[in-house]
Formats: sequence, structure tokens, C-alpha cells
Amino acid sequence: MEENYIVSARKYRPTTFSSVVGQKALCSTLRNAVATNRLAHAYLFCGSRGVGKTSTARIFAKSINCENPTPDGDPCNECHSCRQFNENRSLNILELDAASRNSVSDIRDLVDQVMVPPTEGRYRVFIIDEVHMLSQAAFNAFLKTLEEPPSYVVFILATTEKHKIIPTILSRCQIYDFHRITVGDIADHLEYVAKQEGYTTERAALNVIAQKADGAMRDALSIFDQVAASSRGNITYQSTIENLNVLDERYFSRLYDAFRKADVADALVVYKEVREHGFDSHFFINGLAQYLRNLMVARDPRTLSLLDADDAVKQQMAAQAAELTPEFFYASMSLCNEADLAYRQASDKTFLVELLLIKLCQLNGPSPIFSGDGEGQKLQKIEVVPAQSQTPATPQAPATTAKSGAATAPAQPQATQTVQPGPRTAATATPTPAGATPRTIRHTATTRGHVSLASVLAEKKPEESTAASTMPKRRQTFTDGQLMQQWGAFITAHPKEHILVNTMRAHSPVHINGEEPETYLVTVVNIGQVELLNEVKPRLLKFLRDALSNDYLDLRFNYDESAISPTAWNDRDVLAHLVEHSPQVAALISAFKFTL
Repeated sequence: MEENYIVSARKYRPTTFSSVVGQKALCSTLRNAVATNRLAHAYLFCGSRGVGKTSTARIFAKSINCENPTPDGDPCNECHSCRQFNENRSLNILELDAASRNSVSDIRDLVDQVMVPPTEGRYRVFIIDEVHMLSQAAFNAFLKTLEEPPSYVVFILATTEKHKIIPTILSRCQIYDFHRITVGDIADHLEYVAKQEGYTTERAALNVIAQKADGAMRDALSIFDQVAASSRGNITYQSTIENLNVLDERYFSRLYDAFRKADVADALVVYKEVREHGFDSHFFINGLAQYLRNLMVARDPRTLSLLDADDAVKQQMAAQAAELTPEFFYASMSLCNEADLAYRQASDKTFLVELLLIKLCQLNGPSPIFSGDGEGQKLQKIEVVPAQSQTPATPQAPATTAKSGAATAPAQPQATQTVQPGPRTAATATPTPAGATPRTIRHTATTRGHVSLASVLAEKKPEESTAASTMPKRRQTFTDGQLMQQWGAFITAHPKEHILVNTMRAHSPVHINGEEPETYLVTVVNIGQVELLNEVKPRLLKFLRDALSNDYLDLRFNYDESAISPTAWNDRDVLAHLVEHSPQVAALISAFKFTL
């Protein structure tokens, strides 16, 4: 009879500390604790999914009760206690899934079991998985037992979200943080599994699976089984990327060559091939950004360790990255980030990506157009400023004033504009009319193709700047009631901004004790409301300051998740409240046969 198939994640689950992948230092500490019999009463294993928390907890629990542990502290897997555990019939090692049993009654049942001493062996070990799922009441019911358990009890808690566990639990445990498993370690273990199963593999394919797993060995083994099933045990690079729908890095390598050669046409052709293979453009942008980031860190030996790849891949990428300057990578990553942020709002997403590729090609061109900061290359704009002293080009004869007939003054020079040289710019000196102010033409940075109207308007005249700086600030006193009246006026003035209106109705400003009299705090219940209020703050402050004639008024925004958000009433709620508490309003509605 054919044996039932067992997935690799279960079949090759580690049974000894030495078989745990990627956690050598942590396993060494646990081994020493068993070998020297220095056991704590509570342990907390933290880490992301699939890194070996529960497997290590089981090995540790088995080692604690092993009758003949190895000198290194590993379980023998041959004694009566180890065989009982391996056959799932051990009464001394109990597992609790806190994700499904997280109530107070479940913890009380656990506490009752804690009071029962072991019938054989030295310890009773309780493994509580996903402990962060326990309710607040369950945590409180567990505190006393966790702090002072019987001498024969050891607790091992496991969690993927350490920040959700209350500090009083954390302070009672020895905490062990499990690391994400590196791509090299995952690929090595997959190679071992492939040999045991009789599969043929390519190292590049195993690296793709390891990268796809994102540091989780369980995910890597599941993906490995999927690829092995589709390829019938012949795990090649091509079959792997096709099965997993992974964007081949050879596309990115061809794009990098196009960037290096400033070949726009080749870059656009590569992107067309990517789209024809069915890959999402947003996914393509993120993959390109990650590839450029990897090249950047591979370029410098000091940051080469940040690249999560095999040594051979690291050296290959380092040689490839040396062909371009660090400035290219900084600018290209900035452009990819801008494209990623703009992707959702773009009406033509294909055009957005093609424009990104054109910009990346131009970064290394003979005359770069784009700087990577979201704007065009800084070119030259003519800015006219008053000149302090000029050398006249062609002096005129002295002129006599009509009234005095004696006083003379030198006339203004015919041409007083001088052009400082700049790239791709030219100017011709023109005569300045008599009585005009001499001017000098300077060149400053602007964007190719247009001059920003906002930048022109932002250049204030000297007299305007002086008047603004000398104007005294207003500081008229006001009461909290007057502030609330204007707060309501701002709400009334913006009826279509529903989210803002509801937020301002539900949360009112409160004076901060010990601060300036004009400083108020608005406390909301989520970070989204804080971002909204900070966005509206400039026009809200201007409205309130003008209405109250006080330029020192300031608002601060904070959020408190534990605060109960007051309910904002709409017009129907207000009317229903009036009908309930005012007989006159109810009679009026009844008399005129109004409907609510």
C-alpha cells in the first residue's frame, strides 16, 4: 500500500537543536541551560512566522525530560520520554493554541492542570503558542501562576507579535528573539531536502525560492513542494520563475545595461516584454527599485553584507554596480520611489512607467535632463536684480536741467546690461532708457521648459517684505467660549468636507496648562485624524487668528487610541433629541404634519 504523502514542512521538521536552521546562537544557549540544569520557569520565544519558534520549543521541552541527553544538551530521541513525545502521547508536555483558546476559562483549565505533578519524569512543560492572542482578562488570570509556578512546571510561550504582550508578562519570562533565516541558509536546507527526496535542482532556483520565502523556512518548504510538484522533481530556474510568477532578474539586468548606455529604446522594449508576460506594472516598479537598491549596497564593500544573497551573487552584483556612480543609484531610487507613490493616481499607468525608464536612461546620458528629485535638470533662468555699480558702455554728453540751467548731471549709460555666460544661454545687450535703473542679468537654476509661476509670485518686492516684517503681531485676549464659537464658524464654512467636519464636531480644543495662554490641544482617536488636522492646520489657524485678532494662537494635535470618541450628531439626530425633550417642538411637528 502506498504511503500517505507528507509535506516537507512536516516531514523535515527539526527534532534536535542541531537540525534547527539559522538559530545557532539561540539554540546553543538553550543547550547549555539543559546541560547545566539551569532552567528558568518561563521562556518567551519571539519572531516572525516560520523561523522555528514552536519547533524549538518542542525540542527544548523534549530535552528537559530526556533521560539520556547528549553532552551538548540535545535529546536522545530513544528514551521512553522522547519516544512518548515523538508518538504524541506524552503527558508531561502539553500544547495550548492561544489563538483558539484565549478566554479566562481556558486559562483556568490550564492552571488546574499545572497543579497536577508529573507521573513520570522531572518536569511538566506547557507550550502556549500565539500567546499574544490571549485576552486582557486571560493575561491577568495567568499572571500569578506564571510568576510562581510549582517547581516541576516550565512554561514556554511563543508569539509572532511581542509588542502585543503586556509588560507584566514580559517581565516574568526569559525572552529569546528568533532571527529571519538568511537566503543562503534556506537554500542550503532546500538542497539537503532535495537530495533526500531524489530531486535535481539548480542553485539559482533554490535562491529564488529562498527570496520568495522572505526569511521563513516553513514558507520556503511549502514553495519548494509546489515547484517540485509542477516540475516533477526537476527544479530548474526557468520552471521556478514560471511556476511562482516571479519577474526574472535578467529583465532588470538588461534594463541596467540600457540605463548605463542611456538607451531609451532598449529600455522601452524590455518593459514591453515584461507587460506581455502578464506582470503588473506596479509590481515591476517595486522590483526595479529593489534591484537598484541591491546594486547600490553591493557597490561598497562596507554595505555588501546588507545584500541577502549568496557570496557568488554578491560578487557578481558588486562588479556590475561598479560601472556606475553612487549618485546614479541615489537618483534612480528616488525616481522609482516617486513613481511608486504616483502609480495609484496615474490615469495612464503604462505612460508613467515609460517616463520613469526614460528618466533613468537620461541620468547617465551625455547631457542629463532629470536630477532624480522629481524635477527636471537644473538649467538656467534669467533673474533681474538692481545693479550697484556698472561701467558705462557708451557715455553720453552732460544734460542741463530745464529749470536751473546751471546744474548738470551725467546721463544714464546707453547699455548697462551685462550677461554672465551660462550653458546653452545667450543674451544681447539692449539700451536702457534714460532714467531707468541699471540692471544686471544673473542666471539661477530652474526647470527645463517652463518658469514656475509660483516661484515668480513668491519673489516679494523689497518694500512688501519690509512691511510684513515690521507689522506688529496682534494679541487680543479671548475666552474659550469665543474660540469655540469661531471653531463652529469654521465648521459651518466648510460643509462639504464631511470627514473634517465630523472630526472637528467630535473633538474640541482644550487649553494646555502651563503653556502659553493661546496654546490649545485637540485629542483625537486615530492617527488618520491627526494627519487630516495637520493638513488643514494652516488655513484653520489663519481663520481663527483673524477672527480672534490674535497671532499667537496655536493648535497641537494628538491621538489617544484608548479615548472613547464622542458621537457626532447629524441633523436628524439633533431633531430627534429636541422632539424627545421638548413637547413644544413635538407639537409643532404634529400640527404641521412634518416628517422626521
